[in-house]
Amino acid sequence: MKSVSRALLCVALGAAAAWAQAVISAKSGMIHYLEGQVFLGDQALESKFGSFPEVKENQVLRTAEGRAEVLLTPGVFLRLAENSSFRMVTNRLVDTRLEVLSGAAVFEVDEMPRDNGVTAVLNNSSVRLMKKGLYRFDAQPPAVRVFDGEALATSGDRNVEVKEGKMLTLDSDLAVARFDKETTDALDRWSRRRGHDLAMANVYAANSLRTSGATWLSSGWVWNPYFGMFTFVPYGGAFSSPYGYRFWSPLAVYRIYQPRVYYGGNNFPSSGRGGGYGYGTVAHTSSGYSGVIASAPVSVSSSAPAAAAHAPSTSTAAAPAAPVSRGGASAGGAHR
Repeated sequence: MKSVSRALLCVALGAAAAWAQAVISAKSGMIHYLEGQVFLGDQALESKFGSFPEVKENQVLRTAEGRAEVLLTPGVFLRLAENSSFRMVTNRLVDTRLEVLSGAAVFEVDEMPRDNGVTAVLNNSSVRLMKKGLYRFDAQPPAVRVFDGEALATSGDRNVEVKEGKMLTLDSDLAVARFDKETTDALDRWSRRRGHDLAMANVYAANSLRTSGATWLSSGWVWNPYFGMFTFVPYGGAFSSPYGYRFWSPLAVYRIYQPRVYYGGNNFPSSGRGGGYGYGTVAHTSSGYSGVIASAPVSVSSSAPAAAAHAPSTSTAAAPAAPVSRGGASAGGAHR
């Protein structure tokens, strides 16, 4: 199978014909965004448009004065704070496992398909993220906070459920206690901003798939060329992320673009757009709303050859939206 980098290169070269190749994401660990000092092993990484290194099994991603965002199974984002690190144990979608070594990390889980799984190891305890939610791991002192969702911690022969608003200290006691969800820091606020940007990028990406006529069989990652980033597109319906931002599927995003009828003072009908589903705070540009709502959606070929995810690194300027799907059975999340 071709690599993602080769597939994305084909997307860029074929942009003039307004066709994009479908790509299957076979592994977790794509470094989607970084800022400041970030290292993969001993190699310092640089932020480059369209360049997405991969954290392979047994590799360590480390930050100094910097931050990083990593795409795991579709719908799950890992965000690493300054002076933090993790080791990828296994990068299979059905069983993504990593070990938090130092610092702090936030997991935004917008969807957790039944056939995929994400587990984080901290202080010799395994914590499985059970459902959509927002989870924070701190190495010192070792603890897990569940802002939203549910986690299952395993240490030796003990299993402990951790639900929304609860914190589990991963020491010998495995004590569960309430915490104040309103008390946050720079990592939490940065993670929320990233969640906002990803939801903004979702609108154009989902609409591009809708207007192309492509078959969208499962949730996945989709490239938004206006934002220069991947975003998450669910299989069906529309639902809110743990931060409250909306993610649209190709079948549901028409509600943003569909003209609405409203009545003026003389009860004469007029047509309008949106009706509260769009994003009015986005600055208008000559090409639309910063790519959030594009006037010329492109086609995406549903019969293009699939490719396994493998360290993409290519320029995708001017490329249309390129879906990166899990493949296989359809994921859930259609009515969340």
